[in-house]
Amino acid sequence: QVQLVESGGGLVQAGGSLRLSCAASGRTFSTYWMGWFRQAPGKEREFVAAISWNGGSTYYRDSVKGRFTTSRDNAKNTVYLHMNSLKPEDTAVYYCAADPQFSTLYTRSHEITYWGQGTQVTVSS
Repeated sequence: QVQLVESGGGLVQAGGSLRLSCAASGRTFSTYWMGWFRQAPGKEREFVAAISWNGGSTYYRDSVKGRFTTSRDNAKNTVYLHMNSLKPEDTAVYYCAADPQFSTLYTRSHEITYWGQGTQVTVSS
């Protein structure tokens, strides 16, 4: 069992930065792929980024490449999403997720094992 708690959201001006954190409970955190998703009002949830169990592999949606970076600290059971050069279109509720398989995170999010409660990110123009 893994419980996920996001933090770090808030209101920021366009061009600014935020760092989201996702703290996980459970002894098996280091065996899971971790993902970040977001959902804007009236839109479907979308994949943002993912990181492998050891941090050796990362994946990003095209619209955030070069601006967002995900990392993890398995000793602290925490995954991060560093967001730079934020744009108003990045406004959404951001969720972290955990699953043993990358393919589930990337293509079958409805089957993801564990989700956090979400944190609001608002980027003003």
